[in-house]
Amino acid sequence: LSATDLDEGINSDIIYLFSRHVTSEVKEMFTMDETKGEIRLRGKLDYEEMDSFEIKVEARDKGTPPLS
Repeated sequence: LSATDLDEGINSDIIYLFSRHVTSEVKEMFTMDETKGEIRLRGKLDYEEMDSFEIKVEARDKGTPPLS
């Protein structure tokens, strides 16, 4: 994933999170690097069991309050 914020200082630092709308199944199957935005598979996928996943993510700055 890639996001940018044109603010300065800490307000321009971005973290990546799974959206609160992401299912627990997705969170069990995948991990996300908070700073790099890399999504990785935790285990093996079984296409016959599940043929696709919808992964909603949020890019949030480190400002006060944080903005998405």
